[in-house]
Amino acid sequence: MKIRGLKQFMKQVEKAADRDLKKEFGLWLEGMGMDFLALIQDEIIRTETVDTRRLLKSFSRGDSESVWSINSGGLTLEIGTNLKYASYANDGHFQRKRFVPGYWRGARFVYDPGANTGMMLREKWIEGSHYWDNALVIFERIFERSLGRRLQQWLDTTF
Repeated sequence: MKIRGLKQFMKQVEKAADRDLKKEFGLWLEGMGMDFLALIQDEIIRTETVDTRRLLKSFSRGDSESVWSINSGGLTLEIGTNLKYASYANDGHFQRKRFVPGYWRGARFVYDPGANTGMMLREKWIEGSHYWDNALVIFERIFERSLGRRLQQWLDTTF
């Protein structure tokens, strides 16, 4: 059995995949990375993980405390933060017994390293907020649907 034009069609598919598909999916992957960063930030806010905004800011592209890596040819996406306490805030940790200098302003404690007053923290388990885990579950569902739609869109416009 011989199919006329099959060789030419396969050459077109290879050429389009090499040139256009990698470029298209590189741009798509970068957009998905931005979406994931937004999800992480949303979950940090929703779970009320921090009030200093340092952790929130560390999950943004180009911040000195963040990790952002995209390799569009091999379709690699790496997102994270260099803040050491980010994993403690997500996973939970043991608070060790220690004195923290500062003072109380109403119901809120204000840390002040030069204060003569403060509070003694007792040892206890601090539960994590699981902001990363929540964002990842949401992202995996979005990623899967988006990948299928993007591939179909590319096929429709290319062929």
